[in-house]
Amino acid sequence: MKRILTLSALALAAGCTVGPDYQRPSAPVPSAYKEAGWKTATPEDGANRGDWWSIYGDPVLDGLERQIDVSNQTLKAAEAAYREARAVVAEAQAGYYPTISLTGSGTRSHEGSGVVSSEGAGRTGVTSSTVNLGAAATWDIDLWGRIRRTVESDVANAQASAADLANARLSAQGQLATLYFELRAADEQTRLLDASVQAFTRSLQITRNQYAAGVAAQTDVVTAETQLEQTRAQLIAVGVQRAQFEHAIAALVGKPPADLSVAPAAMPPDVPAPPAGIPSALLERRPDIAAAERLMAAGNAQIGVAIAAYYPDLTLSASYGFASSGLSNLLRASNSLWSLGPSLAETVFDAGLRSAQVAAARATYDQTVATYRQTVLTAFQQVEDELAALRILAQQDVVEKNTVRLAREAEQLTLNQYQQGTVAYTAVVTAQTTRLTNEETALSILQSRFVASVALVEALGGGWNAADLPSPEQVKEDRPAEATR
Repeated sequence: MKRILTLSALALAAGCTVGPDYQRPSAPVPSAYKEAGWKTATPEDGANRGDWWSIYGDPVLDGLERQIDVSNQTLKAAEAAYREARAVVAEAQAGYYPTISLTGSGTRSHEGSGVVSSEGAGRTGVTSSTVNLGAAATWDIDLWGRIRRTVESDVANAQASAADLANARLSAQGQLATLYFELRAADEQTRLLDASVQAFTRSLQITRNQYAAGVAAQTDVVTAETQLEQTRAQLIAVGVQRAQFEHAIAALVGKPPADLSVAPAAMPPDVPAPPAGIPSALLERRPDIAAAERLMAAGNAQIGVAIAAYYPDLTLSASYGFASSGLSNLLRASNSLWSLGPSLAETVFDAGLRSAQVAAARATYDQTVATYRQTVLTAFQQVEDELAALRILAQQDVVEKNTVRLAREAEQLTLNQYQQGTVAYTAVVTAQTTRLTNEETALSILQSRFVASVALVEALGGGWNAADLPSPEQVKEDRPAEATR
């Protein structure tokens, strides 16, 4: 057996690996972002890049985000998929080594002669026993790199699965942050509508006083009551949205909605945005790009697997054992049996099967290249989209805040004029409605700015880096690799 292992090792060392060696294809990368001229304050520069949500300085959001790793079921499914991919690598690596089997058998048989003995004791015959014990080994010598290319492909697939896991984590974190700010916007809208209900209640009382004094019509009272009740109904309706946001957050952190409550709070005053950096860095910061790149490497290795089928397959086989008529003398040298020899198999005619398999592998690889390049283009589009959104929304926010200020002034002036009897109550209703509408618009802009901020963090990879991917050595190790941090 030792001689077999030595000969096989020499044959393996002399072998080659057929197929193209992987070279990362180029991707369309701009020299600068179109929106690079706009930049916001970046207080997050010193923040933990993994805990990207810390840029918002919200302890409630921080506590919720940390539960993603613990209980999010989508993330657990992605983690299980990564472990499955690593197991596939271990399966492929088993092909490097011989397969050894042990066998043992024992039989006892009787063959009668059909002749009655002279003593009349019955028919005579021969009874015999056979005992076998042996070991056999077969070793597929990877002369042309078929097994090595398979392992290479499976390792790249496992790394792609690790990147998918990181992308699933980033996506869940982004969804949670978006839902959180939408919930806070609902809290802010509740505060806004509650303040309006109080203001409209005071207006109704003024109108009733005016009516009692005989200087206002009953229609003014009815109009004021209508406006108040409409606002109360709107206030109640916001509760539905808030409850749904809270339930969605609970599902993301792996809890039943009944087990999670988020106390109302105000919207954060500032909307941070991370610096975009240089475009070429985006290729190393997005886990989905890393996954697409690793799938290219896997597809490239599969071309080598297909090409290796053109070459003969060398297998070494050996067996050693004992055969005897009884257990007592089974392990004697005179009862030993052994065999040793190589076998070479080569397909002479397959009606174009192998060439078709190579063509299919090359086409699959070309698909992964196109998918990779489209993933890169989509990534740049998303970054540009969110940079533009933040820039334009910031400008809109300034204008809308000024509009709100003017609408509040107009509301107060109109109410004063109504009390003086110089304008009809319809002017008051119009001013109050305008003020409320503009305040809601300002809140909607603020909410959109926070959502765009979260989306930009996601588009930039959330602090992830391709260096966080497990190395081929880590993928092959028995202990779990840190694949998702």
